[in-house]
Amino acid sequence: AFYYPWYGAADGPGGAGKTVHWGRIDAAGKDIEASTDYPELGAYDSHDPNLIDRHCRWAKEAGIDGFIVSWWGHNHYTDRAMSPILEACKRHGLTACTYYETVPRPQTPRSAADDIVKMLNKYGNHPAHLKANGKPVVFVYGRALQEMGLTEWLKALEMINTEYKGGVAAIGDQFSYGAVRVFDGVHTYNTAGQLGGREPADADRWAAETYPSWVRLADAGGRICAITVIPGYDDTKIRKPGLAVKRYDGQLYRVQWEQAIKADPHWVLITSFNEWHEGSEIEPSAEYGRRYLDMTAEYAGRFKANKNS
Repeated sequence: AFYYPWYGAADGPGGAGKTVHWGRIDAAGKDIEASTDYPELGAYDSHDPNLIDRHCRWAKEAGIDGFIVSWWGHNHYTDRAMSPILEACKRHGLTACTYYETVPRPQTPRSAADDIVKMLNKYGNHPAHLKANGKPVVFVYGRALQEMGLTEWLKALEMINTEYKGGVAAIGDQFSYGAVRVFDGVHTYNTAGQLGGREPADADRWAAETYPSWVRLADAGGRICAITVIPGYDDTKIRKPGLAVKRYDGQLYRVQWEQAIKADPHWVLITSFNEWHEGSEIEPSAEYGRRYLDMTAEYAGRFKANKNS
């Protein structure tokens, strides 16, 4: 599940006297300025070890294997949360890796390679770091991919695989023939644009057509295929006019999971565990309780049983 460690509370270790990423908080009214829904835990602090532990316990209960952690560079707020997240994942039998969000200037293969090698030297050998074929996994977000383009990313990955012992398994945010040639695997972060305006039956048809084509594309190149499911989406509090994708009382999530299991990818990704700004979270909330954690446990169990059969 994609995981966001960028929140801070005034009385927490990360916020240190101020809120981070939440905006105005009305605890009594259960309303947060920059959040579509209201967390069951309130406006929390991502650096709080008890909070990270709770998230790991919830993830384990939901059949989630690990977190793809939004990472914005060395010494960034999100970077400082990475070690505690890995340690908590180790305790709970989970894994974690970074979601590489942006390439540092001058946004060249050299600057990307130096950045990622430094990051892998910090975290790649941790026992809880997600690995594929023995290599630490790094997911590359579409923004970072577009900042250089596929040709430059090919150069960057050649540098990383030369300079980091054992190499890297990079999963690019793009389903294309070119991406399959460049990256070790392909995924997409967000399908809200394709799902917007679709009722569950229509979303079911879309997923039934789309997911198998993604799997075939990755399989043809011998690459890892990861299919993403979302419970819903609503960024209208932070963007104007924004985009809202209705949850349909869980039915939208269900049809995506059903088709993802049928398509038989290597991995299923969830957008998201706790992206509260965009209303895609499955973390327990005042609005939905544990409904989406429980649904995830049901479908994750079926997906794993299907992979093992």
